[in-house]
Amino acid sequence: MIAKSGLSLVDLDDEGVDPAFRGDVLAGLSQAQKAIPARWFYDDAGSLLFEQITQLPEYYPTRAETEILTQRSEDFARLIGSGRAVVEFGSGSSVKTPLLLSAIDPAAYVPLDISGDFLRASASALAERFPGLPVYPVEADFMRRVELPTEVAGLPKLGFFPGSTIGNMVARTSVDLLREMRATLGEGSKLLIGMDLIKDPAVLIAAYDDAKGVTAEFNLNLVRRINRELEGDIPLDALRHETRWNDDYARIEMHLVAKCDMTFAVAGKEFALRAGESIHTENSHKFDRRMSNTLLLAGGWTPRERWLDSGERFSLILAEATVPRSAP
Repeated sequence: MIAKSGLSLVDLDDEGVDPAFRGDVLAGLSQAQKAIPARWFYDDAGSLLFEQITQLPEYYPTRAETEILTQRSEDFARLIGSGRAVVEFGSGSSVKTPLLLSAIDPAAYVPLDISGDFLRASASALAERFPGLPVYPVEADFMRRVELPTEVAGLPKLGFFPGSTIGNMVARTSVDLLREMRATLGEGSKLLIGMDLIKDPAVLIAAYDDAKGVTAEFNLNLVRRINRELEGDIPLDALRHETRWNDDYARIEMHLVAKCDMTFAVAGKEFALRAGESIHTENSHKFDRRMSNTLLLAGGWTPRERWLDSGERFSLILAEATVPRSAP
């Protein structure tokens, strides 16, 4: 059952625009290397396009993570236990969530997502599948600390952050997010988080530049959103999707590259791109064991267990909130 119609923690201005979206876009387009945070991909159209991406043959992370969730259910039941409120950060369509919920017998489910309509539709579908489970959808930007519904305040928490979304952020932002998650979930909480692994760059590039062009449409949809919500006039047909492997930072990068010199306006401000310049729209960092452990520890989480899929392409890590100490 959906125990609430849903909370909305996204504040829109008088023009019906999220001021954080406007601020990030204008700041990013003003930089020498133009860049926009990947979280703004996920309006309703972007969320639907991403769900299509997860079904593509080149895009292995969803299949690999689903394999782990399916085959390690007994481990989750033993190490996580029942009676927790599962708080999913960036829940999207919640496709993988039922596998976890079935394994651990939770007391409540709190999906957090910035795309409100998509969030509520997904929450309704999941509530029908688990009729006895209270579901409290919260429309919120999970990059900041979130006040959870009062109904789950007294419950132990499990954060669920699948899909290697943590890889979309640079290290500083990842650590900040992990700390905000710890603050949201509280003492004694646990976190089940997905992290993609370093592998052959050809495999990685194909996963972000599929033959059908769905990922390209996903990338370009960000421009459509800017033009629609921020009164932009960026010419879509003058941009092309490009995927790059940056070995120094162990990450895939997505760019929108200008095919020609152009000028355009967004929210009343003028910008320009020369042919070959790009708007950097996404990073997807890849990890090994030491890198993932260091990141979690810096964010206030102590890794306790790690699982890989059979192809050793993807990892799920169970961590617990680190107990504060005054000294090493």
